[in-house]
Amino acid sequence: MTESTILTDTMRERVNVALLASSQALFLIAAITVMTLSGVVGRDLAPSPALATLPVALMMLGTVTVTLPASLLMKRIGRRAGFLIGTIGGGVGGGTVAALGVVADSFLLFSLGNLLLGVYQAFAMYYRFAAADAASESFRSKAISLVMAGGVVAAFLGPWNANYGQAVLAATPQAGPYLVVTGLSVLASILVGLLRIPPAAEPKGGAQRPMREIAARPRFAVALASAAIGYAVMVLVMTATPLAMRDAGFEMAQAAFVMQWHVLGMFAPSFVTGSLIARFGVRRILAAGGVLLLLSGATAISGQTLAHFWVALVALGVGWNFLFIGGSTMLTALHTPDERGKVQGVNDLVVFGLVALGSLMAGTLLHQIGWPGLNLAVSPFVVLALAAVAWLSLRERSAEAAAKT
Repeated sequence: MTESTILTDTMRERVNVALLASSQALFLIAAITVMTLSGVVGRDLAPSPALATLPVALMMLGTVTVTLPASLLMKRIGRRAGFLIGTIGGGVGGGTVAALGVVADSFLLFSLGNLLLGVYQAFAMYYRFAAADAASESFRSKAISLVMAGGVVAAFLGPWNANYGQAVLAATPQAGPYLVVTGLSVLASILVGLLRIPPAAEPKGGAQRPMREIAARPRFAVALASAAIGYAVMVLVMTATPLAMRDAGFEMAQAAFVMQWHVLGMFAPSFVTGSLIARFGVRRILAAGGVLLLLSGATAISGQTLAHFWVALVALGVGWNFLFIGGSTMLTALHTPDERGKVQGVNDLVVFGLVALGSLMAGTLLHQIGWPGLNLAVSPFVVLALAAVAWLSLRERSAEAAAKT
């Protein structure tokens, strides 16, 4: 391989990561818009207040339903074609239908639009894996973390769109942010259309191991447990936070301030998480993520001042970042290119199945056992994830010691 070829491949992988990070930012603006606004719009359109958050739940249902088929489909047609289905069919279609639902005062149309945005999310969740697939081994963990760093932009623009996007359509203001989502999805379609995934990164139809054989590997169980538990706990606590703050007497502006810092905590560390994994190892980063989630819970239980909520939610976001990126990085080393469709699909199916469950349980748990009780209730699951990481560390250290003797 010539020096010019190496430079070309290096440039291509960095251009791919830049395109995927930008696409990630555009998708997350749409996702944060839904999480911020769809419950409010749903309350206005629904025939019963009990159905107010159904559109948000349908977005998660769309993600859970499509995530595995999306992975298997992209194995056949490639990442770029699959991402275009997500941005056009899910993003453009979902934003347009949701806006039409608001204009037509139709709860059914609005809910369908949110369901389609869940399809967008199902495909977009593979941006991080696409970056890893197209990156060299030394750049892989950094590629994943840089793509996830696209969320820093969304932390500012998502809430901004939910509020100021209502000026787009004066007659029906709440339709405006969804029209902005449509426009951003068109832009995302252009960006993913520019992707050039190297042929070596595309599946070749070679031999594959049974899924049960891959799943039996200890690292698969730890990677899945870390990502799934970290994500589910984060979404459950995040969803309950604005309600808990309102119950504690805070204004919505203060809740929005805490949530914005939470989203920054989720994505800002992504600029360095890959480097931290490369320097300290993925197991230590997973352990740090679990400890941060426990710190978040302990802070939330100790008081309900603005400072308590702020510290708890920032720690929650950073802990999620370490667990999710760490788990994703560990997973990419466990499968061949031909196996990635089913392995990544099963991983995200489990992850978003638990995320959907967490989002549905948040309101019920908060109502029944309160904010301190909710944080206590999730702590055993975090301890379970930490125990899994500790078990893997002991197992691998013992194996290394045995190999030296």
